[in-house]
Amino acid sequence: MAGQGFFGWTAGRRRGAALVLTGLVLAGSLLTGGCADAPRRDTTGQEVQRTLDARAAAVLRHDEAGYLAALDPSARQLKAAGRTEFANLAEVPLSSWEYRLTGVRRSGDDRATADAELRYRLDGYDTSPVTAERRLELAERDGRWYITADRPGRGGGQQLWQQGDIEVVRGTHSLVLGVGQEPARLRRIAADADRAVPAVTTAWGGAWAGRVVVVVPASLDAMGRLLGAPAEEYRGIAAVTTGSAAAPGRGGGPASADRVTVNPEAYGVLGDLGRRVVLTHETAHVATRAHTSAATPLWLSEGFADWAAYRGDGRDPRRAAPELRRAVLRGDLPAALPTDGDFRFGGDARALGRAYEGGWLACALIADRWGEERLRAFYRAVGASGARDGAVESAFDKVLGTSLERFTRDWREYVGERLG
Repeated sequence: MAGQGFFGWTAGRRRGAALVLTGLVLAGSLLTGGCADAPRRDTTGQEVQRTLDARAAAVLRHDEAGYLAALDPSARQLKAAGRTEFANLAEVPLSSWEYRLTGVRRSGDDRATADAELRYRLDGYDTSPVTAERRLELAERDGRWYITADRPGRGGGQQLWQQGDIEVVRGTHSLVLGVGQEPARLRRIAADADRAVPAVTTAWGGAWAGRVVVVVPASLDAMGRLLGAPAEEYRGIAAVTTGSAAAPGRGGGPASADRVTVNPEAYGVLGDLGRRVVLTHETAHVATRAHTSAATPLWLSEGFADWAAYRGDGRDPRRAAPELRRAVLRGDLPAALPTDGDFRFGGDARALGRAYEGGWLACALIADRWGEERLRAFYRAVGASGARDGAVESAFDKVLGTSLERFTRDWREYVGERLG
């Protein structure tokens, strides 16, 4: 299971480029008997964009020399790293690759720092691009700008091709990209994902892409670098899903390009049932992404994913919700539905377990009492709300004909009955 790291939500993410040009020279000295000089326009942003456009085009036409031509000729280590990264990308099925500048700052006559979005899509899998924030340092040589450093932007992580040679495995409904993994292991993960996709399609009952991209880094530490977070936060977490949630009120719009990232250490110790549950849970996040917005509380998004994973397997809730059952048996029944803060990684593992189990049983209660179709409608209604405040309350009223307060009382009773 996983927590908020499932989503890495970035509601309202920028969709266009906001080019910031600095260093404008406003030369306005008035000459006797003449007129003021016209201001000299700074074209740094346009010139840097041309460098990045050429680099992007080289990636798509598999042109190593063109890709490396964007790098400072004197930066030997950067050139070596760039050559390796380009080779690591060789098997990745890219359909698009572009850079969009969001800011350029001059620092002296021949130096600049640029913030850019790297946007790329995998052919046959991504209907919208993955966006990665990059911080670029550049130098001007003979009238042309060259990259001298290329790092993750604020809060960003490494890219998979920066970690090693990528092995690609295609399943029936899945694409698995792995580094440092045996092909046989990647094929098993693809088989697990292929089982998860039809199960989620049945549970969700609505249109979605019907395919999933799974990323398998070499280690837990490598996973942390990919996600731009301390690796310890993911110890014991078998997999997480990252993607962009829709802005409030935009539920049902185009889905983002999600990635399921597997922790090879935690996933590797799971049995067949555990692997099935994990990848079905993660795939449910992919399927519901277009209807998940910043208005959606984590108890609902994580609870629905667990409900989809456990649906129809006849599992005894007392075994599937051990942490919450312990609380019930000691008379510590939760007073309210789990908050988003209860799903934090890196904290009390038992509290995290109770949050997941509570969300699952909330969704199970809706499915049991109102029916599965009402559960799906409730999920969509919350995600389509124009704001977080009142979204759940409105959906309880309009879809289920109850209130948050009444549902919470019913949920507490349901938890006590199922786990007592």
